[in-house]
Amino acid sequence: MRKITLMLMLASLLPVASSATAGSSAKIFGKGVSAPDTVLISDVLAHPDAYVGKTIRVTGTAVGVCKHRGCWVALASDVEGESLRVKVKDGEIVFPPEILGETVTAEGTWTSNVITLKPEEAKHAKKHVAAEGGDKPACSAEGGTCKTVYQLSGTGAVVSGK
Repeated sequence: MRKITLMLMLASLLPVASSATAGSSAKIFGKGVSAPDTVLISDVLAHPDAYVGKTIRVTGTAVGVCKHRGCWVALASDVEGESLRVKVKDGEIVFPPEILGETVTAEGTWTSNVITLKPEEAKHAKKHVAAEGGDKPACSAEGGTCKTVYQLSGTGAVVSGK
């Protein structure tokens, strides 16, 4: 009798659990997120080389989105004035501009690149970043060897609202 009562109680809770999930306003992009722990954006930015090549999950408020293809989103750090860029393959994942101000949990591989641009390329990159409203350009308009550029090569994200 106890088993039947227990099963009936569990069965009555199932619709409540399902409706809580179904009512969720979370939007999943790409593969979503599956990494067990979230790393603070400030920790990643303070020690970027320690995370290169590792799959990490970060959470922050969307403070910038690519206006042309939705191929990146900038997430605010837990430290004021810092942000981290999540770059995805063009067309594979598209972040809509409506997610600005929403909480985003993103996952991917932390990467670093040192790029060298000719002066004309640097000017074009600077204009492109300014038009996108993105982070500061990696290079000066004069060109030459640029600093190391770090970003999260995103495989998935979950946008959970404001």
